[in-house]
Amino acid sequence: MKITLLFIGKTDQEYLREGIREYMKRLKRHADVLVVEVPVPKKWNRLPENARKDVEADAVIRHHAQHDVCVLLDERGKQFTSPGFAKYLAGLMNRSTRSVMFVVGGPYGFSDKLESLPHEKMSISRMTFSHQMIRLFFAEQLYRAFSIIKGEPYHHG
Repeated sequence: MKITLLFIGKTDQEYLREGIREYMKRLKRHADVLVVEVPVPKKWNRLPENARKDVEADAVIRHHAQHDVCVLLDERGKQFTSPGFAKYLAGLMNRSTRSVMFVVGGPYGFSDKLESLPHEKMSISRMTFSHQMIRLFFAEQLYRAFSIIKGEPYHHG
């Protein structure tokens, strides 16, 4: 199964980029995982909230057609335990899902433009984290899920 992590904008902090690189390296044994950072326009910070969300939605729409399943990481989405997320991933693989895209949007959530696309929503936590940090947290949870699926000791390490 091919997995795409779609991030809106660059990951700003080096420590986050390093952590993401580490988990991507570890994930290579388990799955074909690709990180796509969608560039944002110049003067991004001057755009109003809704305009930002619409630009982000356009990027998701462009990439959506290439994937069987699209999962938006959203605070209102379904929450999993780590074993529950592993079970969800295993279910996707058992249904012969060829590709899945997990989307980390910007700080304002997702545009209503995405409601017409088939997608699922998943929440990492009921707590609020920066959209930059969620990238690392999700990469770690993805690795943890594959470790659980494969029966490796990482989950309890």
